[in-house]
Amino acid sequence: MDMKEYIREFTLKDIVKVRNPRVVALGGGTGLSVILRGLKKYTENLTAIVTVGDDGGGSGMLREDLGILPPGDIRSCILALADDENVMQDLFNYRFKAGSMEGQSFGNLFLAAMNGISQDFYDAVRRTSDVLQIQGEVLPVTLCEMILMASLENDDIVEGESKIPLAAIERHSPISQIFLKPKDIKPLPETIEAICNADLIILGPGSLYTSVIPNLLVADVARAIFDSRAKRFYIGNIMTEPGETTGYTQADHIRAIEKHLDQDEGHLFDYVIVNNGFLPKSIEEKYNKYNATVVPLGTPVKGYEYIMDDFVSMENGTVRHDAHLLARRIFEIYMK
Repeated sequence: MDMKEYIREFTLKDIVKVRNPRVVALGGGTGLSVILRGLKKYTENLTAIVTVGDDGGGSGMLREDLGILPPGDIRSCILALADDENVMQDLFNYRFKAGSMEGQSFGNLFLAAMNGISQDFYDAVRRTSDVLQIQGEVLPVTLCEMILMASLENDDIVEGESKIPLAAIERHSPISQIFLKPKDIKPLPETIEAICNADLIILGPGSLYTSVIPNLLVADVARAIFDSRAKRFYIGNIMTEPGETTGYTQADHIRAIEKHLDQDEGHLFDYVIVNNGFLPKSIEEKYNKYNATVVPLGTPVKGYEYIMDDFVSMENGTVRHDAHLLARRIFEIYMK
């Protein structure tokens, strides 16, 4: 970043911080936690709304063994909003390397223990957030037991978030529709309140069918976004995901979201933020081996304003969004 860009960004942050806008970001997995690190530089009124459909890995084990909501994505978002230099970061990210706890995260266990001494899972998340002194708030989209279901194009029905992409690959049949079990999942009231009061609402990035869309299927969440007067953004993924979005363009991602909504309501968001940067050839070849490619734009979907830039950032050989550039572009639009 040259000196002019540095001064420009510093001035933007300074102005936005005075306004301290209420920002709500919805998603799950790694995508949401990455962008939170950029957004928190501009406002203290930041709320992350996180899906709780995960049933794989350490979260899935705790969900099955203890009957709690999966803590993994919640933990990642809490850490993203914590002080970057807080020693608790390393502790919460620590994974056991042997024995029956191999692969399990200390942060997941901490949340599980906090759940045991709290009124409910939301109270456990709130109290854990206090321990890490986070900037903002993390909310589970619901406190209900939520099981993710999928209908494949061959009409097979698959149950369980972790099984859906694998089934699509093994049965050579893409995902057609996502739905929840039970169908009438009630939202956490604080989630709807945060959406209704927001100045900016951000959806994504993240796994389209298993992180992004599930939040919208919880009762009243999409309705609240439709009714909001906030500026609403969708952040497109940089890479396709095997079993979920193989061969998808950015337009295909948007149509998949629209397919799960009541289209009589109009568009769910105003702006689509997409990457137009390129990957280093070695990284692109690495992803191609796993049948993942850079998501092309495709034919823009009418009714949305597209914001394009080189949002590619690398983290230990893994493609991520440049959280700071992303936040700057979002708040530039907000200031207009």
